[in-house]
Amino acid sequence: MYSLLKETLTNLQNLNAIPAGRKVVLQGLIDYIQERVDKNQPVNLNFICTHNSRRSHFAQVWAQVSASYYRIDHVFCSSGGTEETAVHPQVLETLVRSGCDVHKISDGNNPIFAIKFDGNLPAIIAFSKVFNHGFNPQSQFGAVMTCSHADEGCPFIAGAEARLSIPFEDPKIADGTKEQSAVYEKRSDEIAMEMMYVFSKIKR
Repeated sequence: MYSLLKETLTNLQNLNAIPAGRKVVLQGLIDYIQERVDKNQPVNLNFICTHNSRRSHFAQVWAQVSASYYRIDHVFCSSGGTEETAVHPQVLETLVRSGCDVHKISDGNNPIFAIKFDGNLPAIIAFSKVFNHGFNPQSQFGAVMTCSHADEGCPFIAGAEARLSIPFEDPKIADGTKEQSAVYEKRSDEIAMEMMYVFSKIKR
C-alpha cells in the first residue's frame, strides 16, 4: 500500500470516535461480510447512491482499501446509482490528497478512472453507472445503500443477498463554496473511518 495512504489510514484509526449508534448501523455490514468469510466465499459489495457520483465512490474505494489494510481476502467492491452521471472531480482530488494514485483512462461526459492504492494490486475502476450495470455483480452480493434517497427509490435490488442502509450526508451541499474541499475531505475521512471499523471487526 502506498505510504501516504497508509499514513492517512493510521491517522484515522481512532475507531472509538465512531458514535455507538452508528456502530449499530454498521453491524449489519460486519455480519454480512463475516458470514461470507466464514463460508470461504467471496465478498461482493455494491455501494449504491442516487447519482453514483460522490458517496458511493468514496465507500467503494475505502471499503476496498480497508479490506486490503486488514488483509481480508477475496473482497470485491463496486458501486452504482439509480441514475448515471459522472464521478465528481472533487472526489478524485480528495482521494489523491489521501494517498491514492488516480489515472483517467477514458474521456467524455462520464470518464473512466483507474484508482491505484497499492503498486502490486489491481486498480479500482471508477465511473458512474446504474447499480445493475454489467460491470457490477449480478448475484450473491450485498447492496449497501449510502444515501436515503436511493434507499427509498430502490425498493428491490435484484440478485442482492442482503440490503444494508448506511447513509452518509452528501458533500454536494458544499459544491461551489469555499468550504468545498474541506467538506469533501471530512466526508471522505468519515466514510474511510467507518469502513476501517467494519473490516477491523472481521475475523479470518
